[in-house]
Amino acid sequence: MTHELQQFSKETPFCSGFVTLVGRPNAGKSSLINAVIGTKVAIISNTPQTTRHRFRAVYNNASYQLVLVDTPGIHKPHDALGEELNHSAAKAFEAVDVIAFVLDASKPFGTGDEWVLHAISRSPARKLLVISKTDLVDAATIEQQRVAASAEFTFDATVALSALTGAHVDEFITTASAFLPEGPRWFPLDTTTDQPLEVIIAEFIREKILNATFDEVPHAVGVQVEELSFDKKRNLHSIYATIFVERDSQKGILIGHQGEKIKQVGTLARKELDRFLDTRVYLDLRVKVRKGWRKDANQIRRFGYGEGA
Repeated sequence: MTHELQQFSKETPFCSGFVTLVGRPNAGKSSLINAVIGTKVAIISNTPQTTRHRFRAVYNNASYQLVLVDTPGIHKPHDALGEELNHSAAKAFEAVDVIAFVLDASKPFGTGDEWVLHAISRSPARKLLVISKTDLVDAATIEQQRVAASAEFTFDATVALSALTGAHVDEFITTASAFLPEGPRWFPLDTTTDQPLEVIIAEFIREKILNATFDEVPHAVGVQVEELSFDKKRNLHSIYATIFVERDSQKGILIGHQGEKIKQVGTLARKELDRFLDTRVYLDLRVKVRKGWRKDANQIRRFGYGEGA
């Protein structure tokens, strides 16, 4: 459905609001948020359920403030962690102005997408269809996805984009902001995310683990920053973090032969943290076994996942 975009002027009141991104795991929600903000605030990997935190990222404009809410991918849960992530995603439907349903253009519209649409149907928020990863398909496939999704649900607007190439990301920003009500600037101008620094650091480390271990241990990994300090004279952040897994065999995989794997993870994480913090970084990683933590709701929240974030 075409939406007449709001034209801003000096007489136009300042607008602000919250836009929740929802969709199946790996639909491209986090990549879109990073593309909108222009810097990395959400981790990316090919592992399903990479996102475990519901957090906010802030896009500022002279006439409006767009607060994007990233959510874990909605999926059929297999353990307490999955249930917690679904609960976190569902909470993100509350008191928001826009729900952006992100549909992967490269994956056929299916029952999982229908399940997500059913979950958001009761929300009074405006609904935006976002067809992502358009760089992977042709125009005919994009149109097929639009038709399939629109047959199941009535959207207020549709945007097809690629977070990777940046194509039509600006159209998403303009379209979503057109639905924002008059309101205050909820976050200061220099805010890009509401995530605590310790959480961002832990997530950057977890991303490197996901990309280094593929399907061997990712879902069993939790990361906790135990200590964080900054020496201004040396321009040095010292970070001590613990990586938790559920089995001794997973610990062995993560450490690797003569510690090669954990060294690789540490090197990659430190380089990214150097750039993100704009300082030198000392990173100390330890691996511990905490059996069955994904089945323990209290432990899940101690890691800050789901509503514990």
